[in-house]
Amino acid sequence: MDFALNEEQTLFQNQTRQFLESKGDLTIPRSYMEGKEEVLEELWKGLGDLGYMGITISEEYGGLGLGDLTLVPILEEMGRVVVPGPYPETVAFAVPLLQAYGTEAQKQKYLPSIAEGKRKVTLAVLEASGELAPSEVQLQAKVSGDEYVLQGTKILVPHGDIADTLIVPVRTGGTNSEYGISLVIVDADQVTLDTKKQISMDETRKMVQVTFNEVRVPKAQLLGPENAGWGILQSGLIHLNAALTSTMVGGMDRVVEMSTEYAKTREQFGQPIGRFQAIKHRIVDMKLDMDSARSLSYYASWAVENKTDDMVEAVALARSFSSEAYLDIAGKNIQNHGGMGFTWEFDCHFFLKRARALENHLGSPESFRETAAVEMGWNGKKALV
Repeated sequence: MDFALNEEQTLFQNQTRQFLESKGDLTIPRSYMEGKEEVLEELWKGLGDLGYMGITISEEYGGLGLGDLTLVPILEEMGRVVVPGPYPETVAFAVPLLQAYGTEAQKQKYLPSIAEGKRKVTLAVLEASGELAPSEVQLQAKVSGDEYVLQGTKILVPHGDIADTLIVPVRTGGTNSEYGISLVIVDADQVTLDTKKQISMDETRKMVQVTFNEVRVPKAQLLGPENAGWGILQSGLIHLNAALTSTMVGGMDRVVEMSTEYAKTREQFGQPIGRFQAIKHRIVDMKLDMDSARSLSYYASWAVENKTDDMVEAVALARSFSSEAYLDIAGKNIQNHGGMGFTWEFDCHFFLKRARALENHLGSPESFRETAAVEMGWNGKKALV
């Protein structure tokens, strides 16, 4: 299997890097952290103009009709710049679900506007416990005529205050089991949502608590069959976790590059610090972990695109390894920079914060390893997809 980027993917990678550099490179997350939220709007519009919002959207709905592998170089470049905004949630979660389970009316309504860069989509999945499990989905959706009436609260919703659309798992039946969970599409401009920003380790990934207080949503906004939403949600999370792994690899790549350049220019005792074995060996270890994460990430995206039998296992292994490797590499980068690595002026902290924020997002490294073990039959049962 050839993991090298093909000519088209390399073109996307180069164009993405040039675009992000033209927008300010690492000044993008810095400006966003400082409250200049307009940088996200400019970025989103630019991505739509380039066609990057419609990479995996079918041509009939205004997209390019390409696969998950084509997203990899774009997501890596975004990870290199710690790009803010719900790009993975929109392109790698909402789009696959809409194309696989959406009605024709839903596809016509959402996919073209996503492709044009006019719609941001996020997922509101976690509730009070913060655990991703069927028993934790308790936001009630009661039937009232041709509508669902939503009552409950979701926490840690990525960019829930600026998203145009939210995909929300709700309880339409049962109590604690997978049965009775449905997915509904909620348009923020059609309802009144109570939002409250939550403290986030990574200020470029704003987390929001969203309260649904008797929110009425038409039944036509149901995504997929009623009471069968848990399996649909899992299929979307497979795409999303593969995408998040690619952004982590991009961040690792930039961090290794930063450490290498700094080791060449920072002098101590009359010579560059890169000549000292402690620094040299640390950077080599960082590079090895990054390359391992990239191999796992490429295979995971290939498996998702080709729907292989080991798709769930591949994504789980890539996600568990990358989550831990990114955090470790980002921490070592700060060590390599010494005291300057802890300052706001240096860019090291962007990557450590992003790594820490993603470490347990949608599951811990341990939970992903458990999923992989189940998929490989090590405990005698099969994981749910």
